[in-house]
Amino acid sequence: MNERFVVVDLETTGHSPANSDKIIEIGMVVIENDEITGEFSTFLNPNKPIPAFITNLTGITDAEVQNAPLFQDKAAEITALFENSYLVAHNVPFDLGFLNGELNISGFSELNNSVLDTVELARILYPQAPGFKLEQLADYLKIRHDEPHRALADAHVTAKLLLTLMRKLRQLPYETITHMLNLETGMKSDLNTILWELQQALAFSNDEFEGMDIYRGLAMKKIADTNQEKQYFDTSFGTFLDEIYEAGGAMEEYMPGYEKRGGQREMSETVFDAFQTKNHALIEAETGTGKTLAYLLPAIHEAVIKNKKIVISTYTTQLQSQLLDEEIPLIRQLVSFPFRVALLKGKQHYISLEKFERALASEQTENYDVILTKAMLLVWLTETETGDIDEIQLPSSGYLFYKQISTDTEGTIDPSSPWFSRSYYQRARRKAQQADILITNHALLCTDMFNDYQLLPSYDKAIIDEAHHLEETASKHYGLTLHYIQVQNTLSQIGRTDDADWVGKLLMDHPINVNDGFSSEVWDDVFGNTKYEVDDLFRMLFQYVIEQRQKDKSLSDTGRIQYRFDGDKEDPEHWNVIKEMVSRLTFYLRDLIHLLSLLKQQLESFQIRDDHYLEDLRTHMEALQSIIDRMEQLFLMSSEHADVKWMEMEAYGAKNAVYLYSEPTDISTLLANDFFSQKESVVLTSATLSIRNSFTFSQQRLGLSPEDVITAKINSPFSYHNQVQLMIPDDFPDIRHSSLDEFVNAVCDAIISLAQITDGRMLVLFTSYDMLRKAYYLLRETIDTSTFMLIAQGISSGSRSRLKKNFQTFSQSILLGTSSFWEGVDIPGDDLSCLLIVRLPFQPPNHPVYEAKSNQFKDDGKNPFFELALPNAVIRFKQGFGRLIRSTNDRGIVFVCDARIMKARYGKYFTESIPAVPITHDSTYAIMEKAHVWF
Repeated sequence: MNERFVVVDLETTGHSPANSDKIIEIGMVVIENDEITGEFSTFLNPNKPIPAFITNLTGITDAEVQNAPLFQDKAAEITALFENSYLVAHNVPFDLGFLNGELNISGFSELNNSVLDTVELARILYPQAPGFKLEQLADYLKIRHDEPHRALADAHVTAKLLLTLMRKLRQLPYETITHMLNLETGMKSDLNTILWELQQALAFSNDEFEGMDIYRGLAMKKIADTNQEKQYFDTSFGTFLDEIYEAGGAMEEYMPGYEKRGGQREMSETVFDAFQTKNHALIEAETGTGKTLAYLLPAIHEAVIKNKKIVISTYTTQLQSQLLDEEIPLIRQLVSFPFRVALLKGKQHYISLEKFERALASEQTENYDVILTKAMLLVWLTETETGDIDEIQLPSSGYLFYKQISTDTEGTIDPSSPWFSRSYYQRARRKAQQADILITNHALLCTDMFNDYQLLPSYDKAIIDEAHHLEETASKHYGLTLHYIQVQNTLSQIGRTDDADWVGKLLMDHPINVNDGFSSEVWDDVFGNTKYEVDDLFRMLFQYVIEQRQKDKSLSDTGRIQYRFDGDKEDPEHWNVIKEMVSRLTFYLRDLIHLLSLLKQQLESFQIRDDHYLEDLRTHMEALQSIIDRMEQLFLMSSEHADVKWMEMEAYGAKNAVYLYSEPTDISTLLANDFFSQKESVVLTSATLSIRNSFTFSQQRLGLSPEDVITAKINSPFSYHNQVQLMIPDDFPDIRHSSLDEFVNAVCDAIISLAQITDGRMLVLFTSYDMLRKAYYLLRETIDTSTFMLIAQGISSGSRSRLKKNFQTFSQSILLGTSSFWEGVDIPGDDLSCLLIVRLPFQPPNHPVYEAKSNQFKDDGKNPFFELALPNAVIRFKQGFGRLIRSTNDRGIVFVCDARIMKARYGKYFTESIPAVPITHDSTYAIMEKAHVWF
């Protein structure tokens, strides 16, 4: 690499030169012949005060830049350094935008160098990196970064990152470089010359890339199928556990500082007992039990000794990763015999190589995210052994593209096809067949269950972790969902007879006999009418819900309007119009299927059996039929089960963006008949299964008979009495009798007071997104944002894991969350010292699913509050409470703003379902004084 590169990094007063933000420091590093050969840096006087949050971030003060030169004084020196060079930055648009803005003001010509963006290059060349901020990449690639957020230090790290990226680029095979060269025009980085030189060097090289499988222009990591010989052992379970848990055992040997947890062995023995007696089990394992290891040991013993496959199902991919990356490697050290573990997910998780190869050949104009996604996938294929898309982080629009090339879009592949032998999904299925322990997720477990057990290998025993999600997942799989974007995407993938659309390309590639009933004019007419009817129907549904009486509507915890429909008895006249529109739409969809079948017959008559259009035709016809089936079930047919049907929409969103749902109101009988009666032993475990030490609620909701179930509650080894204070103010406004604004004001006052005591480090859990949003904007106006970092779900950008990382990165952070933040967020140590629960997590009484289930309880002569609302709220409260203490060293406050926990007759259900902790019920002032002492 003989080019010259100049890496630049800026520190500025803000994010945008358009807002009159200025550069306060510039750092530049020169690279020639793969070595750093020079550097330049200077402070710059912005002629304006530096905001406090910038000083906190960078350490640069007004005093340091007061006597520094103006940009115009250094402009000639800066531009001279960039001559005959690539301009390199970590997010080029930011740095180049500021530089050209300042050059323009100073009367200099703007920079028009070729650029390289190390954010973009890192995403392409290291797609499996956990993040793409400079600090994250430095940590991932082990590049030392001593002084983040200072210009010269950041420029040096970016320079070292560039050198690492270029070394990685040179290691890619010819096929990957060639595809990237085809994509280069759509990238931010000017890679054309670099890629062309690499391609030419590889074209005339005799070097072969070892470990690569090259097929039809795709380079993939070569993977040998291993068929480990089955081995048999005969060790009693008691001896097996003794050799692991007890003094002088394997745990003591391989885990420094190991202390035996009695509850962990107790749980292992309970799982073993359930397997031996062929009973099901409900095991609540409180935080700190070590439950994954506790259930894995008896599962592995049973699978190997009895030669019986054990299925382990989790709700989250996070727990699957923990099992595979942490727990299984540890157990391989602990046990004396080999065992085989496999992970199997649904087809949508695995990339289809055949579909990707065709997508690369497509000449369709694509947006930046799709081009970036293709480049990332090309590099990833040279590294992945699983083809599981969860290994990498795609850009947002990239996931829409990926859905079109996942294995889920494939038809039936001939086992003799070269694509079949290379299929990641088929390889995962083969490994699953051979495994002793098969790890999967609740979604695939339920899909398998409802498809007569055709997807997973045969099994008799299973362990369901995160079991409190099983009912919800099963309900979704027995139900259905349909939304406007889904329907339009299905139609868009087929398209009109234009050259750029799929149908148009088919007609270009194959001469079709119009006398057989198909013509471009007929297709485009039917297709246009179908698109119109879809749009018209979903707009009508949106308008229908808006016009219904307010009492029939509710808001989801993310702020969507929800409307339950059944018939619809409230407005039969308008509802009949909707049913007529649905019938008309299904008519047009059937016409499309008929026309596609005519195309299919003609293609089959050509006897080109491997033509990919045939497979696409089958896929498109099935997708259209699926829409018809769901439309009819939602609007035109009555279900054999008691179902609840509802719509959701954004109040201020597009007027046709409507989401349709249907779920059974009671899943217990279906689970009892289709799952529990079919399996010898199913162990269900979670940290939240009991209410006041009773498992009755979980048993009934899941359809388990008490006589067939072993129950056990494994207490936490943590000293909650010494680690937690539960505090409830007695002078808060009662939200039932005061205004929402008054209550939110009191909550925000408490957040500010506690934040000053705990230095932030606070997680605030809401039950509604509307209240979260009100609190966020009020806090933003009243809290010292130069001291505290305010992060809010749905407002601050990023996924749940990204918000969590941001919370941990800034020492004085306050994180506002709803919905998913009530569970599955582990923030151990000093990063979290205060958990504030705004309201007890009861579902709104008019939530469609709750309302339908509630009515069913009333019809059965039961009290829906005590049978449904209260147990669900207690389980949710336990999940929220569990966010605070994640290790023996954690300590902190749980502050509950809802006095019903002390005043209502049902309040003890909450306090008696969590570990025993000191409770303070006093004035807000007295609580704050006590909190001061506690910290």
